[in-house]
Amino acid sequence: MKRRELIKGLTFLPLAGAIVGSPETAMGAVNEFIAPLLPDGPLTPGPQIFQSIGVEPVINCRGTFTIIGGSIELPEVRAAMDSASRHFVQMDELADAVGKRLAELTGAQWGMVTAGCAAALKMATAACVAGGNPEKLHRIPDLSGLDKTEVIIPAGSFSAYDFAIQNIGVKIIRVETIEELKDALGPKTAMIKLSGGNLVPGPMSLEVIAAIAKPLNIPILADAAAEILTIPNVHLKNGATMVAYSGGKAICGPQCAGLLLGPKNILMSAWQASSPHHGPGRDNKVGREETLGMLAAVETWVKMDHAAREKNWMTWVNAIAKRVSGIESIKTTIREPEGINNRSASLSISWDPEKLHLSSAELIQELISSKPRITVGGGRSTDPGMASISINASQMQPGQDKIVGDKIFELLSKKRSPKAETAMKAPGSKIGGRWDLEIDYFSSKSDHILYLEQDGNWLKGIHKTDFSVREISGSIEGNEVKFLSPGRRPAVSYTFAGTISGDTISGKIDMGEFLTANFTGKKNTKDPDRIPIVFPEGRPMGN
Repeated sequence: MKRRELIKGLTFLPLAGAIVGSPETAMGAVNEFIAPLLPDGPLTPGPQIFQSIGVEPVINCRGTFTIIGGSIELPEVRAAMDSASRHFVQMDELADAVGKRLAELTGAQWGMVTAGCAAALKMATAACVAGGNPEKLHRIPDLSGLDKTEVIIPAGSFSAYDFAIQNIGVKIIRVETIEELKDALGPKTAMIKLSGGNLVPGPMSLEVIAAIAKPLNIPILADAAAEILTIPNVHLKNGATMVAYSGGKAICGPQCAGLLLGPKNILMSAWQASSPHHGPGRDNKVGREETLGMLAAVETWVKMDHAAREKNWMTWVNAIAKRVSGIESIKTTIREPEGINNRSASLSISWDPEKLHLSSAELIQELISSKPRITVGGGRSTDPGMASISINASQMQPGQDKIVGDKIFELLSKKRSPKAETAMKAPGSKIGGRWDLEIDYFSSKSDHILYLEQDGNWLKGIHKTDFSVREISGSIEGNEVKFLSPGRRPAVSYTFAGTISGDTISGKIDMGEFLTANFTGKKNTKDPDRIPIVFPEGRPMGN
């Protein structure tokens, strides 16, 4: 096995999440490199505000990811928030006026500003559980004695954001088919939550589920966080009771605000559960600034020239494509905005990594390490063996197309030597067997267990965490060990990198969006008990 193949398989494992859709780990991969180079000092408002405290901002060519700031607020939003910050107001009166105005703008019966889309999911759940009864509200999350305690979520709607619903204390019932959904419906059902695949046509679409739930008066909540705001609202039209949006995504409102649309009676129960009222939503505070900022975003949205906005996106991706098109082996594919979810013009740039001596993971890291930093997505080339990156134009700003195009051209056209095809170092140890791990988190410790099998440089085995058991794979070169313990989101993926010394392994763990931890492992050399097994020849004579 050549070192180059190992690099493709393991060395860039921390970047793999960024390549397939998550920017968190790719951003963190160079964090330790960049942070020491930045100056520390007092906060200085202005174009260099982040740099003034030692943080280098990024040019966003990925889209509306919360981990990099969501979206850029519209000028009208910033103006409304600044004006709101200069006065006091009674918050119930403000919520009532904004709810009425949002209804006029969107065609929904009522509207409510929340502390982000996840908070909208949480508050809607609280409303469906408590029904506006403050005594029930104050029991949350202990739902003992309450009648509405279950939320149904179909398979196509499973997501990491279900935690917001779970925070209310409900039992989440996951169903795979319409038959399972019908069986799960009952007097304890507080609501049904839909997102993703269940909001588009199919055997378990919103329309199909609404036809079953509406006669039973069971509310349906549509999670449309990253969608454009449709007027009249497509999900309410198709049978949803409520629909939730992120303010800091397509709508370009305040990053820490969200939007909940639906019937006034349920939304008033959701508002009752929210700050400034004391209850389960007191920690999801929305200030007068965010409230009017979100309203300003919707006011602007309904009169915005969306065609002109999307024309700008197309101009930018075309300019970048033209800039890089002359480089050897480069292929570009431009996609026009389509659909309502994560709507954007986009550009895919593909190349032959053998000719340019550059992988997609390496280019992504070089762009993040550049100044200005540029974050792009990992593309999926349709040509086997081609490397690829993707550019999402929805949050790019005027003039950035030239900066991005020039930097990508510079890095792709850079003369690079072929990577040396060196063999892997021979393993320095035999590490098969059981290892007892101590995981050192930020403020606690846990005990995990590894069962490793070694085949030369390659490792496989089982990783037992606090609450799961999963298969792992990895490698050993000399005394350096790397292995991946994958978990499907929202489960945690652990990427281990450590050094062996005798019967001890120690090193670091990358946990993606959950940052890092340290670990120490001791080889368990105790021989298992050898107990003869007698297979019963008759049935038990006692219990």
